[in-house]
This record gives sequence, C-alpha cells and structure tokens, in this order.
Amino acid sequence: MRRRTGILAAAAVVAAAAAGAGALSLGGGDADASNENGDVPPATAAVVRTDLVQAKTVDGKVDFARRRAVKSAVEGTVTVAARQGATVTRGQALYELDDKPVTLLYGPVPAFREMKVGARGTDVLQLERNLAALGYGAGLYVDPRYDKATEAAVKRWQKSLNRVPTGRVGKGDVVFQPDRIKVVSADAALADAVGPDTSVLTAASTKPVVRAELDQGDAPLTAKGTKVEVTLPSGKKERGRVSGTVNPENADDEGARDAITVEVTLDGGRSAASGEDTKASASVRFVSESRENVLAVPVEAIVALRGAHGGYGLQVVEGGTARMVRVETGMTADSRIEVSGPDIKEGMKVGVAGQ
Repeated sequence: MRRRTGILAAAAVVAAAAAGAGALSLGGGDADASNENGDVPPATAAVVRTDLVQAKTVDGKVDFARRRAVKSAVEGTVTVAARQGATVTRGQALYELDDKPVTLLYGPVPAFREMKVGARGTDVLQLERNLAALGYGAGLYVDPRYDKATEAAVKRWQKSLNRVPTGRVGKGDVVFQPDRIKVVSADAALADAVGPDTSVLTAASTKPVVRAELDQGDAPLTAKGTKVEVTLPSGKKERGRVSGTVNPENADDEGARDAITVEVTLDGGRSAASGEDTKASASVRFVSESRENVLAVPVEAIVALRGAHGGYGLQVVEGGTARMVRVETGMTADSRIEVSGPDIKEGMKVGVAGQ
C-alpha cells in the first residue's frame, strides 16, 4: 500500500511539472519515442544514477523504554529516597521505607503477599531463583514451595542486609521487575508518607529509545519496523527502527492528542545513547520508501505526452538536436523522479522546463 501511495504522489508531482512544461511537449500526434524535435531546450540536466529516499525529519528526545510507576505496597515513611538516574540491579535497594531497604529482584509476577513457610506459588519460585542468583542458594531446591530450606536462605540474605533475620519476606520488602531498571524519576522525597496508591519512583528499562511526535497524516511512518536515522544531542548518528507508539506525557493537551508519539529503538543497544543529554533535542529522520541505484532526473524534465498513448517522456539533447524519448516514471524524492526505459542511459542530457 505504501508503494502505491508513492506512485500516486509521483503522478501528481509529474502532472504539476508537465503543466509548466508545455513548451517541451510535442506539437501533435502520438509523440512516438523516435520523433525528432529540432527545438533545443534552453536548459538541460543530466540523467544521474542515484538513491532516492522519501523521508521526514522531526525533533525527538532520548528516553528509556517501558516506563512504569513503582508504588509502595505498604504504608510507611521514605527514609532513603530513590536516586534519579540510577541503574538498579538485582539485590540492590530501590529506596528505604521506615529504615528498611526495599530490594529489587527479577521476575514478572509482582510481590503481592507475605511469603513464609507453607506458601506455594510463582512468587515463591521467583524468590528462590533470586536467592540462588545472589549466592544464598546453598541447600535450596528451587521450586514453588516455601519450606525450611527457603527460610534458612532468606535468613542468610536478611543478615547480609543488616535486617532482622525473620525468615519471612513481608509484603513491601521486595519489588519484582523483569530486569535491571533505570530510575527515571524519584516521585517520593525523603520523609514523604506513602501508601499502596503512592508512586515512589518511575522506572524504565535500561534500553535507550528516542521518542518523537508525528502528525496524524504521517501514520504510515509509525508502522513497526520503519527505519530511522537518529542524530543524538552530541551529534552522533545512530540507526534505529520504530518499535511502536506510546501515550504522550502531556495527553491532556489538545495538541498532543492530535499527534502520534512513536518510540524508536536504537540498533546500538544499551550503549548507543550513553552519556547523552536526555533534556536536549535529537533529530529523527523517518524513511518511508527508498529506491537504490536508479536513474533519475529533475521533476521539471518530465514531459506529458499527448496522443492516444499518452504517458511521459524526456527531451533528450544530443549535439544540436533534441528528440523525445518515452519513459516510465517511479518514485519522487528531493525534486528528482525515477525514470526507466530502453533509450535512457546515465549521463544523457535532457531538457528541463524554463524558470
């Protein structure tokens, strides 16, 4: 469908150019490709072999994927706030509540209850996997059962955190996330009272992305997999692809609702945007269509052929004479149009419409 749209757009551009190039149209008949025309045009351009790219460039911002709020599971007072910008990995404290660390562990299932001897479930399995990964798995058989071996492992872990070794993991003691996280913002400050509905911090993946806004008319560019080239605030260029669309941060703003916010994943991975200023603008170039190694001429060189067969042609200039050659047209980009035909070769001189 995108290719068809490009062809229709090309036809519109060609028609407009041809309307201003009446002097180049043949005077009558079918305008056969072998027709001779003694009138040499006042200006010429060369047929070139090049790459054509249809693209749009907009501003963007470096960010991190999968933003989400991390809320406190219990009531308490923040005694150590989350560190904005920090990368937190398994076993490290996200923040402290009532002078106790709230620890990050890995897993897709949230910590929804107190875990103790007799408990069974996926949350217990996640806990045991994390205990083993952190080096507290001696004598522990990793399964969904919270038994005495689990209790002993939890006590060893709690002692390493300078906590009372109860052997139980209370609701609110840990936060499960799929992987390491980036603290995008600390939403609760030191001494803030928080509860189950209070966001303590906003977390995100450590994988950098670039977010950019496109108009509703640019919807085809938002398709997953669309190639982009990003110029980061430092001037470094990175390639990437559209990974999807996200809700704009200022969704209540009427102008934001008229735009589409896309998220671009950088091909370079986690290191691609290392050290980049997340408050400065990046430049995002979206490529909707491209044609490589094709023959092209200025759009103004295209002539609308009259007669029963119609179509388009080029006025080829050789020596002191000009002749009309029928061509097939393709994609347009940057005021050039793709042309093809058995009589067209790179380097030929063709007439262009007068200014």
